[in-house]
Amino acid sequence: MALYDLYSHPAEIIYRAGLCSKAAIFLLLATSLTYIPPLLVAFRSQGFWLKRSSYEEQPTVRYQHEVLFVALLGSSSSGEYLAWSTFPTFNRLQGDNLRVPVVSAREEDRNYDGKVDVLHFKLELPLKPTEHVLGVQLILTFSYQLTRMSRFVMQSMAFLQSSFPIPGAQVSVNGDLRLQQRQPLKYRGLDNRYNVSVINGTSIFASDYRFKKIVAAYHERNVTTFLADPNPIWLVGRAAEAPFIVNAVIRYPVEVISYMPGFWEAIKFAWIQYISILLVFLWIFEKIKMFVFQNQVVTTIPVRSMTPVENYKEHLS
Repeated sequence: MALYDLYSHPAEIIYRAGLCSKAAIFLLLATSLTYIPPLLVAFRSQGFWLKRSSYEEQPTVRYQHEVLFVALLGSSSSGEYLAWSTFPTFNRLQGDNLRVPVVSAREEDRNYDGKVDVLHFKLELPLKPTEHVLGVQLILTFSYQLTRMSRFVMQSMAFLQSSFPIPGAQVSVNGDLRLQQRQPLKYRGLDNRYNVSVINGTSIFASDYRFKKIVAAYHERNVTTFLADPNPIWLVGRAAEAPFIVNAVIRYPVEVISYMPGFWEAIKFAWIQYISILLVFLWIFEKIKMFVFQNQVVTTIPVRSMTPVENYKEHLS
């Protein structure tokens, strides 16, 4: 009658030796070489500790209705200008150069998710028939918040500067308010170090309202916003009594936020790298230990492990 393999199980062999024997020293050395080198390999291969991570989030941006505007008149060397802002102190310092425009602003939530997506801004500067605009400088301020991973709040701005050798009737801008980071944000806690006004609207000194000083101080921050790809379009052909118009469409896009991960996120990332290398070392040293003990390279006493049934029978006897 033909015979078939119906069931099988491995026989476990136990190798016994003293704690101060060569076998015990070999086992200690093999265990150390199994678990420690993978850690060193993972660490030395760079990227073991996750120092920076990123995620996507659409920020909560709101226009602050703060405006600082200067229009350059005549030739580029004449130095004539008209100015206006939402800061009364600045307006008092302008004297005859002050010209109050008509300003309108509208924010729009296009996808109805509770976050504003775009700002429509329009400024109409009344001009005399003899006045001609060759360039403009404009600062708009915003409240900028992140809440998903990093709780970050700041007062930011968008700076627009455009000029042309031919007197203009209108300048149109269409761009994105983008986030610029020099360092990653913190992963927890409230970061409001830049939650201060971009423009010191209470200052009585004219130097505090200069665009050069404002922009330079703003760029000292590690986190800022800027108007990306504005592509200003300069239109000519203004009628004698028509105002000069600034049209701006500023979108608030989804940003890739860089942040410093927390301890558990760093451990999770490091653990995956360590385990992937450890599995290889476990397989290699298991084969080495099996060869050493089966061939008695180090002296041990092999004992076959008894099954539960055999243990029970031995106990009864």
